[in-house]
Amino acid sequence: MNMPVLIKVWDLPLRVFHWLLVLGFTVAYLTEDELLDIHVWAGYLVFALLAFRLVWGFIGSPYARFSQFLCSPLASIAYIKDLLAARAKRYLGHNPAGAAMIVLLLLSLLATTLSGFAVYGADQGAGPLAGIGSDNEELWEEIHEFFANFSVVLIVLHIAGVILESVIHKENLAKAMIQGSKKFLDDKL
Repeated sequence: MNMPVLIKVWDLPLRVFHWLLVLGFTVAYLTEDELLDIHVWAGYLVFALLAFRLVWGFIGSPYARFSQFLCSPLASIAYIKDLLAARAKRYLGHNPAGAAMIVLLLLSLLATTLSGFAVYGADQGAGPLAGIGSDNEELWEEIHEFFANFSVVLIVLHIAGVILESVIHKENLAKAMIQGSKKFLDDKL
């Protein structure tokens, strides 16, 4: 019987990014108009984190790089089918479903922040899009709300996938995203 060896998979910058993104999006989503200054600053934080993740996806540690985990949509769909059938291959880094979720979340959060900049510019005449004008404020607000809510749906799916995969592979993935390490079992990779 092989003894599990822990291997560092998620580097500190990626883990800090992940949990700050959770915090920033949660604060932005819960504050909205009632606490506009906090909402706006949380949105700026999310945007800055997205910019960091884009850069880190090219220069970060091996498991953080897009080249390590991005795959075709068909590979992601096949993995999800295998996961639902409880026969999915275990990956040390991101699996194909995780890769799809990362892309969807990054795009949805980017659309949320950019449309939020447009709303802020149109409504308050402030922020990076301050000169956008108020003609399309309602449209930008609808787009902003759609992508914020779509992001919540993706987050729920992401958490469900993490739980499902944690159960199937008998591995606490949330703990791995806190500590940075996963079990390396050479007969299961």
